[in-house]
Amino acid sequence: MPLLDATHSAFALLFSGDATLWGIIWISLKTSLIGLVLAAPVAVALGYGIASYRFPGRRVAIWLAQAALSLPTVLIGLLLYLLLSRQGPWGGLHWLFTQPGIILGQFVIAIPVLVAFTLAAVQAADPRYAETAIAHGASGWRVMLTLLYEVRFGVMAAVISGFGRVISEVGCALMVGGNIAGETRTITTAIALETSKGEFAHGIALGIVLVSIALLMNGALMLLQGDAPAARGRA
Repeated sequence: MPLLDATHSAFALLFSGDATLWGIIWISLKTSLIGLVLAAPVAVALGYGIASYRFPGRRVAIWLAQAALSLPTVLIGLLLYLLLSRQGPWGGLHWLFTQPGIILGQFVIAIPVLVAFTLAAVQAADPRYAETAIAHGASGWRVMLTLLYEVRFGVMAAVISGFGRVISEVGCALMVGGNIAGETRTITTAIALETSKGEFAHGIALGIVLVSIALLMNGALMLLQGDAPAARGRA
């Protein structure tokens, strides 16, 4: 099928409200968002802790957090497959080839991104923020909230990058989810399947959705940031 014809058919599928297509999109959004929401509090607190406290092995922790960014998602999928399989230690959960299994995979994939970005944002923050909070008698919990608020745009960037990472990965979703129609078929696994079948219109339609999500998320971040650099310059 010529590219222009396939693209035209892709838009037709999107605007026709094709139930199968939008069902795949919904599964992807659902599993990615739940995995990200579960990972965010843990990873942000972990990134803050590594950046703010001195402890034995801190440099190793920073190295591991940054190195985990390049960990292949298919390897994470393999490890989770072995854990969730019938003979694995988590086999009793019966999460293999289910949406909870995909959510677990998205959770694991999102953690390194959120930790590394939060770590970088907190390390780059002006230390006077924490010092001022401590001088006013703030508790450790209050100091953390104050500092995270000051670096909120960095944390937002971490969350958006984490979402982009989990919704666009294919290896883990394929191995743990099994690409079951109507159950665990996500945007990326569907693109791989439809392209292998020669159904390029479906693949292009889902690709358009992925690009649209990326543009919307980054546009939302820009709106939230507003004119922050200029405001800091005036200050």
